[in-house]
Amino acid sequence: MTDTDSANAAHLTERLPVVTGPEMLASLVPPPQFDDATFETYRSDAAYPSQAESKALLEKFAGRGAPARRGGFFSRAKKEPALKPGVYLDGGFGVGKTHLLASIYHAMPARRKYFGSFIEYTALVGALGYRNTVDLLRGADLICIDEFELDDPGDTMVMTRLLGELVSTGTRLAATSNTPPNALGEGRFAAQDFLREIHAMSDSFETIRIDGVDFRQRALDGHAVALDEVEYARRIADAAGTASDDAFGDVIRHLAKVHPSRYIRLIDGLSLVGLRDVQILTDQSEALRFVAFVDRVYDAQLPIVATGVSLDQVFADEMLGGGYRKKYLRAISRLNALTHSAEQPSVA
Repeated sequence: MTDTDSANAAHLTERLPVVTGPEMLASLVPPPQFDDATFETYRSDAAYPSQAESKALLEKFAGRGAPARRGGFFSRAKKEPALKPGVYLDGGFGVGKTHLLASIYHAMPARRKYFGSFIEYTALVGALGYRNTVDLLRGADLICIDEFELDDPGDTMVMTRLLGELVSTGTRLAATSNTPPNALGEGRFAAQDFLREIHAMSDSFETIRIDGVDFRQRALDGHAVALDEVEYARRIADAAGTASDDAFGDVIRHLAKVHPSRYIRLIDGLSLVGLRDVQILTDQSEALRFVAFVDRVYDAQLPIVATGVSLDQVFADEMLGGGYRKKYLRAISRLNALTHSAEQPSVA
């Protein structure tokens, strides 16, 4: 099938965005679906007391804890233990860690604060260089890191070193890590992995464990929506705003020409992403770039329509059994949600 003949169709492969350091920093804010995330809108499950307990601890970390009780004239106020400069939210996939992370960001009265995924911060280092990144982030009051990646020793070492330099100058940290959305609970809690990998910084983090039901698990039980060519063309033509329309293979090749830090600009102004003739990925580098792209599409809450192989089957079996399994499973969960959201008002 050739490119869809729709007046509102754009092509990702025609976009070669350029992003400056200051622009990359300005983009380090919570994803749109968490624009209004607050501690008040976090709904803890009474069946899992750790959720309410974690919320209270994080409110204190963000400077919103209850004031200390005053004793009588001769009484001594109980001294509160000093808070560590960092908190690590340890919990399964889909228990509200990102909501709480965004709540910290919104609640903390900080002049300079940043919120981004692990990939976004490492992309910043890759695009600007380590020392320039340190200089840009130095003086920040708060750094929030969502889905801290534990499967790349090189990137982990760079991030640990970076965070160590920032903490030494007064920056506070809040982080979660990537946990797989699979039914067997593999790696459900990653605190020990996290602390081991950032051993040089482990004393700086307070681990806060959040139990709960993995509500996104359902996404892996089904399949992503794959359309026929006629229905695909109709969805592109009927998109409420600007839809992109590209052959899957062309997009995969194009991602190699664009730095991951600029993937967010590839989807600027779009209301829907169209991928024709999806095929199974067997190259690790291509697959990891696609994961980074999916993360940006998910953050922007853009529905995906696709033909060819169902997107939940886009990663070869040997990849799902390899070292990047967690990333691929997370991407599959998100792809399932994004393809189903094309038929609904918004992504669940």
